Amino acid sequence: MGAGAGAKIDVTIVMPCLNEAKWLPACIANSKEALTRIRAELGLNGEILIADNGSADGSQLIARALGARLVEVSQPGYGAALTSGMKSASGTFLVMGDADGSYDFRECVEMIRALMNGADLCIGSRFKGEIKTNAMPWKNRYIGNPLLTGALNHLFGAGVSDAHCGLRALTKACFERLHLSGHGMEFASEMIIKAALKGEQIVEAPVTLSADLRDRPPHLRPWRDGWRHLRYLLMLSPTWVFAVPATFTGALSLAIWAYAAVETSLGASATSPIGSQWIILAGAMIGLSHVAGLLAAATHLYGVREGYRRPAPWTAPMVQWISLESMLASGLAVAASGFAILLILFSYWTQHGYTTIGTVLPAVTGTTLIVVGAQNILGGFLLAIIGGNEADFLKEFATADATGNIFRVSDTGKTNSPSIPTNPVGIPTAEPIRRAFGS
Repeated sequence: MGAGAGAKIDVTIVMPCLNEAKWLPACIANSKEALTRIRAELGLNGEILIADNGSADGSQLIARALGARLVEVSQPGYGAALTSGMKSASGTFLVMGDADGSYDFRECVEMIRALMNGADLCIGSRFKGEIKTNAMPWKNRYIGNPLLTGALNHLFGAGVSDAHCGLRALTKACFERLHLSGHGMEFASEMIIKAALKGEQIVEAPVTLSADLRDRPPHLRPWRDGWRHLRYLLMLSPTWVFAVPATFTGALSLAIWAYAAVETSLGASATSPIGSQWIILAGAMIGLSHVAGLLAAATHLYGVREGYRRPAPWTAPMVQWISLESMLASGLAVAASGFAILLILFSYWTQHGYTTIGTVLPAVTGTTLIVVGAQNILGGFLLAIIGGNEADFLKEFATADATGNIFRVSDTGKTNSPSIPTNPVGIPTAEPIRRAFGS
């Protein structure tokens, strides 16, 4: 039962809808039962909101006739429908669930209770609850969901067991802080990723998945939507896409370089196992490592600027000491040293009868320094474009405390604490800052 006329709305149940006329009545009836329990047990009033994505079967008329509030969403996609619905919601607490009968909305009562106890986001877990016969295809249950959930937890430390459960609850304030933008099924991953990156308190609640009521194939396309999820995970993880490869290739190339330099200085380069091909490879890897590091910094700053990532401990010192001018100066200095090495090499070559030089190490060193210097100059402009002239968006963040954590009070009044405890149901929440690169 919804709230009476003029009553304050505390809870909004949001359902995305696309041609769900046959099973929408059952879902709305189930949601009304949930609201009745929420009112009786928690003392909260609620509403049902249908975010219609262009239905052509009369779903809109059915929703209105059954007392639900209707929001028309022109942008196609599961995420677009939910985002528009949540923006229009009147409740302080938001519940999202599919309009196909696969979820029991009465199970959201415990989710709302968790939010009232301090959680920001409560994710349903079908693996901790029950998956009824024929409710989930085997490839989703044993391959797709475990792999994608595992990847999400590994990359972002969210600590959830079911990253793609469609029954969830979150506070309206949390929804506004997340700045969700995904239009498709990747919306499910985006919500958890950004909540983890921003230090929102994430909890789980067991839920039941039943076989849906539909007599047609679901809107979900496993391979296409699975790739969209994986792509989104990688897009929001500069650590694993850029920083980890940069660190590995940089360390390996420097090790090769150092070994070759020692062998050359000792006059043993002729018998060294590190030949010219390895030195050339090391030079290429140095250039790759440097540009990957620049991209890691740039994408991290972009995430901070867009509001879905908090600064890593190294961000404030970087912004303080690394400016466009310092990047230009250091890039010119590095490139100049490379040119100097090549000029010395050219002079040596001309003074020794234009004979072949015994090692490629000086030539590769000089050319690599020129490349790195040029990348530093271009990277300086990239960081300046993303960060802005004075990186003003970072000034709202406090100075790192003694533990290296950075925190702030957001515009909604929620304090992002540098130390987030285990949540009420015992699931580790997001790390305070996502050590190193924030993910």
